[in-house]
Amino acid sequence: MAIFPPTTQILPPRHRAANCSPGPPSSALSPHLEPLAARARDYAKAASSANTKRAYAADWRHCSTWCRRQRLEVMPPDPEVVGLYIAACASGAASRDGQANSVATIERRLSALTWSYTQRGAPLDRKDRHIATVLAGVRNTHGAPPAQKEAVLRDDLIAMLETLNRGELRGLRDRAILLIGFAGGLRRSEIVGLDCGRGQTEDGSGWVEILDKGVLITLRGKTGWREVGRGESEPTCPVAALMTWLEFARIGHGPLFRRVTGEGRKVGADRLHDCHVARLVKRAALAAGVQPDLTEAERAEKFAGHSLRAGLASSADVDERYVQKQLGHASAEMTQRYQRRRDRFRVNLTKAAGL
Repeated sequence: MAIFPPTTQILPPRHRAANCSPGPPSSALSPHLEPLAARARDYAKAASSANTKRAYAADWRHCSTWCRRQRLEVMPPDPEVVGLYIAACASGAASRDGQANSVATIERRLSALTWSYTQRGAPLDRKDRHIATVLAGVRNTHGAPPAQKEAVLRDDLIAMLETLNRGELRGLRDRAILLIGFAGGLRRSEIVGLDCGRGQTEDGSGWVEILDKGVLITLRGKTGWREVGRGESEPTCPVAALMTWLEFARIGHGPLFRRVTGEGRKVGADRLHDCHVARLVKRAALAAGVQPDLTEAERAEKFAGHSLRAGLASSADVDERYVQKQLGHASAEMTQRYQRRRDRFRVNLTKAAGL
C-alpha cells in the first residue's frame, strides 16, 4: 500500500549517507575581518542553548543512522525521505527495540532536522506535502494531551522546605534551589546553569545579581531575564535563602549551585546536574506528604523540576501577563497550560452568558 499519492515519484535506492559537514567558504576573508568573523561564530554558538544543541545533534544522528540502514542518503534534504522517517518514528520502525515515538518527540525530531539542514546550507521545506500530510496523520492517529507534572503550590512548597535541614550545607543549597526555582519560574536546566556573575564560566546559562529589592536573574538566549523579589517572611524568602547559601558555602565566583561532598561539610567546584532538581522535588514532596492520597510511585511520577514552574503559574494571584513574562512564554496559551488549579473555570462563560 502506497504511503504517498500516486503522483509521487518512487525513491531510487541509495547506498550511503552523504557527508553532512558544511563545506569551506567560497572565498577567504581579508585578515582585518577575521576577528569579526570569530565574534560572529561566537554569537552563532550562543543562539541555541547547550541542551538544545545536544538534543538536536542526537536527533540528527538518529535520522542519519536510520537512513544508512535503509540505504538512503540524508543529504541533500528530501521531503519524501523525511516523510518516511516520520512514519518510521511513529510506527516504531526507526528504533531497534520497536518502541514508537510520541508525537512530541517526532515534532522535536523534525525541528532538529529543519535546524540541522539550515545549518548545512540546505533548508528543508516542512510545508512540503510529503512531510505535512504525514505529520498531520500522525497527530490525528497518535495525538494525546501532553503528560503534565503536578504543580507544587505554596503550601506544598512550605511543607517541602521544612523537610530540609537548615543546619547543614546540603539543606541550605536545596532550600535555595526550591525557592529560586519556584519564584523565578525556572526550568531545572536554568536553575543549575546559573553563575554568580556574568561571563564567569563557559557552560553557564545565566547569572544572578543580588539587589536591594530582590535578585535579577539574566538568562542567555531568547528567554530573557527574571525578577525575584524578596518574600514577606525570612524562612520562605528566596533572596534570603540564596544569600545564606552563598555565605555559608563561601561562593563568590563560578557556578551558583554546586555539589556538596565530604559528608556535607565541603562544597565542590563542579556544577550540579539538572537531574538533581528533579530528584530533589520528588524526594521533598514525598517527605512532606504532598498529596497523601497518592502512592509513593505516583508521587515520583507526577512531581519533577517542572512542578516548580507550574506551581508559580498556579499560585501567583496576579494578572496573567506577569506570569507569562516570568515563565518566558511567547503566548498566553502556553502559560495557561501551566496553570493547574487557580485559573480553572476562573472565566465562567456560562454565567457570563446569563445562565
